[in-house]
Amino acid sequence: MLGYRTILIVLVLAAIAGGIYWYTGRDSGLPEGFARANGRLEAERVDIASKFSGRIRDVLVTEGEMVTQGQPLAHLDSTEIEAQLREADAAVLQAREALNEARAVLAQRQSELVLADQEMHRSETLGERGFASGETVDRRRSQRATAAAAVTSAEAGIARAEATIAAREATVERIRADLGEYEITVPVAGRIQYRLAEPGEVIAAGGKVATMLDLKRVYMTVYLPTRDAGRLAYGAEARLIFDAAPEYAVPATVTFVASEAQFTPRYVETESERDKLMFRVKVTIPADMLEGYERLVKAGIPGVAIVRTDPDMPWPEEFAVKLPPRNG
Repeated sequence: MLGYRTILIVLVLAAIAGGIYWYTGRDSGLPEGFARANGRLEAERVDIASKFSGRIRDVLVTEGEMVTQGQPLAHLDSTEIEAQLREADAAVLQAREALNEARAVLAQRQSELVLADQEMHRSETLGERGFASGETVDRRRSQRATAAAAVTSAEAGIARAEATIAAREATVERIRADLGEYEITVPVAGRIQYRLAEPGEVIAAGGKVATMLDLKRVYMTVYLPTRDAGRLAYGAEARLIFDAAPEYAVPATVTFVASEAQFTPRYVETESERDKLMFRVKVTIPADMLEGYERLVKAGIPGVAIVRTDPDMPWPEEFAVKLPPRNG
């Protein structure tokens, strides 16, 4: 029994020693000012969803297909909304006819006002000469005031008709805009990853039709210990070397360093424990560098990121930038 325990203790100590050796020597072969970490190539995922609920009429893309920005992806059945648009167009025509009627009424009321104004002035002149009673003069003045009020009312009717036209034209614009959303388009250029809906299916508002990868936003997520992450600057240069093509070195830059460590105890009080803190780092390939390599980018490919923690250190010759032929 004692021998078994001794063997077990020896194995545990050997494992601990191996871990320490791996931890302290994992960057072996790299000069001072550089750090190495493993990761996988990733691309930003974009979920393409429908703004409205409805039945899918067709889906125009397949999984793995390269697509361009603005390319039609799918269509919803638009029979109902097209009928709403025709109804709204008819309502605009009705409002314009109402405006024409309101203008005709205004012209009539203005003519009546001119006549009432003339009759009032005649009655006032006759009254001054004694040929018209005060009652007649007052009646003419009242008729003139009524005609003036009718003109004001007719002018208000024109304003209401114009406002009605504007409101109904806005309704037409809104429906046309909604109808445009029934054609679901590709938001950015990239590659379709999953086709999530098929013709004939009914989806809710916000329902996903497809998922794609934006091949202009490609990066690798790696983890670095405190001693490396603490010296790392945003924008620091890096190189990505992939297991499938180790002969190439792709330039990249550090675009993110996590503010909190991971894979560590919650409370760290000793220096040895602080040395084990691991920080998530995002190393991004510049978008202009990816131009022409869209068909070569494959998310999930494992590789290594070499980051330069000291900007004054020159890059070793083995990590000089070397790229494959574009798209091929």
